[in-house]
Amino acid sequence: MTNDSTTLLLGGRIYTPSSPDATAMAVSGGTVVWVGQDAPARALHPGARVVDLAGAFVAPAFVDAHVHATATGLHLTGLDLTGVRSAAALLAAVHAAAVPGRVLLAHGWDESGWAEPRLPSRAELDEAAGAAPVYLSRVDVHSALVSTALVELAPEARAAAGWSADGPLIRDAHHAVRAAARAAITPEQRTAAQRAFLATAAARGIVSVHECGGPDIAGRDDFTGLLALAAEPGSPEVVGYWGEPGQAGLDAARAIGAHGVGGDLFVDGALGSRTAALTTPYADEPGTSGSLYLDAAAIADHLTACTEAGLQAGFHVIGDAATAEVVEGFRLAEKEVGQRALAARHHRLEHLEMVTAEQARALAGWGVVASAQPLFDAAWGGGAGMYADRLGAARAADLNPFATLAAEGVVLAFGSDSPVTALDPWAAVRAAVHHHTQGARLSARAAFTAHTRAGHRAAGVNDGVTGSLVPGAPAHYAIWDATELVVATADARVQRWSTDPRSGVPPLPRLDGETPLPRCLRTVRDGAVIHDDFTSAA
Repeated sequence: MTNDSTTLLLGGRIYTPSSPDATAMAVSGGTVVWVGQDAPARALHPGARVVDLAGAFVAPAFVDAHVHATATGLHLTGLDLTGVRSAAALLAAVHAAAVPGRVLLAHGWDESGWAEPRLPSRAELDEAAGAAPVYLSRVDVHSALVSTALVELAPEARAAAGWSADGPLIRDAHHAVRAAARAAITPEQRTAAQRAFLATAAARGIVSVHECGGPDIAGRDDFTGLLALAAEPGSPEVVGYWGEPGQAGLDAARAIGAHGVGGDLFVDGALGSRTAALTTPYADEPGTSGSLYLDAAAIADHLTACTEAGLQAGFHVIGDAATAEVVEGFRLAEKEVGQRALAARHHRLEHLEMVTAEQARALAGWGVVASAQPLFDAAWGGGAGMYADRLGAARAADLNPFATLAAEGVVLAFGSDSPVTALDPWAAVRAAVHHHTQGARLSARAAFTAHTRAGHRAAGVNDGVTGSLVPGAPAHYAIWDATELVVATADARVQRWSTDPRSGVPPLPRLDGETPLPRCLRTVRDGAVIHDDFTSAA
């Protein structure tokens, strides 16, 4: 007799703190009900539907705590500029892809990695694009190269802050042209892009994503359309954050079903575009210290309103001047609502790249979650990276101090900020383990937890089991082809799984930078398969 309500996974390696040498797991009704060894699994669950893991690795599915779904989907299905290495190559790519009368949206150029960092002029871009309006976002999505045809669709950009007659647009001018480009996307294009994003996330072992939307990012229709798609069977969960300040933001968040009022609610910009707010000017452009969009009083007002409304607030913050403003904003908000009420909401800070130990300690006292992106350091850290170019080597070495944040008690929830960096959770875990600055590194286990269990916690799930594979936990898991496994020890050294499977420390795939990262064979949300490549891999 078959028990169709129970699925029994056998013959693999199960990442679970309840049984470090587990090879089997039982799932019933969307819940993990048992973990242990193969023989007792068969005896305890007769008639269960059996999945032979054939040695595969089973772990909690990932959570990506900061994404932009439509922009990522357009990037996945359209023109990709991440491989461009010169102005000439960028122009050639635009010329090949441009269609007269149709807006061309492309993403990913990053002149900091070019041998010759000269950007194409607007006249050169017009010539390459012909009559097509063109919007080309920089990798950090805080500036864009645009054609004259697109500017004609947003003439207000010419009088806005951040306007350039020939170079990239930033600040309000960038927002204006981005809105025009967004308006040209058809509903069918948007839906196709969002479906591509959700399918890709599921294929990377991601069971939940935190969408960071807002009126200046993608708009209400985009946000509500994504939530509707995610409600369909077979999709990763989407937790939506709406980045709009004040009462308007609270009203909008309630109306459109947002989980919180934050995400990319910008306190400042980005380092690559030199719009992150700094206390000391940029090393490679001493005439600017970036842009501060919200001051401490406005931050405090938003925190107070969200706390009193029982909603989670959040802010985009990168530069050290922005971090200082946020810390002061929390201090002011505490005077209004009290420390306990403020901490109970677990408000979020997105990115939080420049933060001191003292500031981290204060933020931990207010229950703050840091939504961070390890692949930022992988892409731009180190002595020869973009961070060092913008800030100088000494300041750059202090960026993204994950170990400091964790040591001071700040909850770390990892994500990609996709399409800024790729939807690639294992690569992010590896980046946190091998941070360019040794003192900022995390153990493999801590980094993995930040990309799984902590992501659920960042969205307000505090039941103590979600995001782990223990009896009673939701069956959110992924099956991985990971031929070499290691265990992460307390001092961040690694041992092969076969060395001592009874060590009490669960296994993780090797993160040494040489062994290929695991390949996702199956992703399961609440017991339902949302991505499946397991049969073809067997």
